[in-house]
Amino acid sequence: MKIENSKAQMKKGVLEYCILAIIDKKDCYASEIIHELKEAKMIVVEGTLYPLLTRQKNAGLLSYRWEESRQGPPRKYYTLTEKGKKYLRELDESWQELQQAVAQINQNRNTEQ
Repeated sequence: MKIENSKAQMKKGVLEYCILAIIDKKDCYASEIIHELKEAKMIVVEGTLYPLLTRQKNAGLLSYRWEESRQGPPRKYYTLTEKGKKYLRELDESWQELQQAVAQINQNRNTEQ
């Protein structure tokens, strides 16, 4: 088993959560989201983002609006819907539970060694 595959799967599992968390801070257009994900080393391929945004929009978690840009074509700004905010809060809870579970397993592993 290759470690890179495992790392990629771990990131993939939390990528949608991270996208919602980024948009929760402020309305964003795709390039801003990609920039923040790249800064956090969560995404390397830009084409990964667009299908996720579309899926989240189709699920009613996101909406968007077009805004004129001073530099180039209009930009599509994404925002969380009320459903998206509720969904994100549920993911926040699940993330906390997951972190605690992993921490407990690691603590038990370290004390048994």
